[in-house]
Amino acid sequence: MKVPFSYLDRQFADVEDYLHDIRALVKSGDFTLGKPLTEFEERFAKRAGMPHAIGVGTGTDALILPMKLSGIGPGDEVITTTMTFYATVGAIVATGARPVLVDSEDGLMIDPEKIEAAITPRTKAIVTVTFSGNIPDLDRIKAIADKRGLMIFEDSCQSIGGEFNGRPMGSWGEAAAYSLHPLKNLNVWADGGVVTTRSAELARKLRLYRNHGLVNRDEIEFFGINCRLDTLQAVVANRLLPQLDFITQTRIKNAAYYDAAWADIPEFVKPPLRRPGVKHVYHLYMVRAKDRDGLLAFLQQRGIEAKVHYPKPIHLQPAAAYLGYKPGTFPKAEADCRSIITLPAHQHLTREELDFTIHSVHCYYNGSK
Repeated sequence: MKVPFSYLDRQFADVEDYLHDIRALVKSGDFTLGKPLTEFEERFAKRAGMPHAIGVGTGTDALILPMKLSGIGPGDEVITTTMTFYATVGAIVATGARPVLVDSEDGLMIDPEKIEAAITPRTKAIVTVTFSGNIPDLDRIKAIADKRGLMIFEDSCQSIGGEFNGRPMGSWGEAAAYSLHPLKNLNVWADGGVVTTRSAELARKLRLYRNHGLVNRDEIEFFGINCRLDTLQAVVANRLLPQLDFITQTRIKNAAYYDAAWADIPEFVKPPLRRPGVKHVYHLYMVRAKDRDGLLAFLQQRGIEAKVHYPKPIHLQPAAAYLGYKPGTFPKAEADCRSIITLPAHQHLTREELDFTIHSVHCYYNGSK
């Protein structure tokens, strides 16, 4: 049996409704900053529980732009976790600031206990990361930021629909970034990103900056760039947005089904910490596994598209060499990167595919290979 990691062929097996919407867009010629984009931004803001949502080119842009427009640049330091996708740190670097990394905790999230020691007179902000769709302890991080006069930017690229203590993502900082990459929980047919913010002024600047700084066709307020979410992608997103509850709840259900399946082999498979109050949306379903590489090869051989996200933490990547971190600097993240494995858990999996994955994991550890 093949258990796919990607669900795109199933999700878009029937494309007629999408093509109907796209044909209407083509007839309108409303391709750039069009009406469907405005509609999507309004609907996304409502779903995210935020007053403003601004569509941009990618999730990475959704990180870079609000930091730049909030004054982060050369000479500044920005704290984030080493346990993240490369774009988080790349976005900090793109502003001209220096990334300062800290270790993760048992839930693979940034460890609040490690943040204060990383703060220097040059520290200007903290970037929190919802790696895999989990959520860090934002209340504690907010208390640290307020105490030290720091801004917070939420990398929520993997957690659309996530909540912490009943509050939606984006509620703690200056802005939150979301990705619409094809394999995100809310996805489009290419790259795309969204920024949410409570600040009307930041939202105004973002709308200008993503469109060259143009106030109107003949006047620019400041020099910006071309970083708009394509109206065509907004058409796709508008069609998918009503499915977000189904996507989220199915992933949560599949994750719970998996978690329960490891109860009899805790010495071999251990889910990360599941904290009360966190609505974990499981963009990725990760566990720590004994002999991870052996399990990975075994599952892939059986047609189960398990993956590793990611085998090497940011601070040990060649690109980060100039930051001066060494092996052993962040032992928790380094140990996790040697043991974590991602299993398919998306909303289009059948119960038979989930059971085959569970059975295969048990087979590997009980010797019936």
